[in-house]
Amino acid sequence: MATKKPAARKAAAKQCPDCKNAGQTSETFQVGARKKHDSPHKQEALCLTCWGTGEAPTT
Repeated sequence: MATKKPAARKAAAKQCPDCKNAGQTSETFQVGARKKHDSPHKQEALCLTCWGTGEAPTT
């Protein structure tokens, strides 16, 4: 009978520097048809550095 190897531990992933391990960032946005101005509100957006995983990219 074959013996099982213990499962290898995965190295701890580093946090993404942009979203702090959340996977999302909050951004301001512009409103208005002609004279665009910044809204005081914020919207959540997917972090483009880690693509929402929260882990720092390896490269």
